[in-house]
Amino acid sequence: MARVVVDVMLKPEILDPQGQAVQRALPRLGFEGIADVRQGKRFELDVEGPVDDAALARIHEMAETFLANTVIEDFVVKVES
Repeated sequence: MARVVVDVMLKPEILDPQGQAVQRALPRLGFEGIADVRQGKRFELDVEGPVDDAALARIHEMAETFLANTVIEDFVVKVES
């Protein structure tokens, strides 16, 4: 069984209040030198059968229509070895 990962992140031009909250908290917790934090989502899909071009196209369609809000989010589909 193969694993496909879909990483979803807010587009760079979209404000990320959760990332900003983490960034502001880090120095108070003793973690210095972090210039920016962006928070996203990671989906791990265990795929039955081969992960061929057709399966990747279907997963891409799934990410585009269900996993990500493409108005404000970008996504990347990767096959893990």
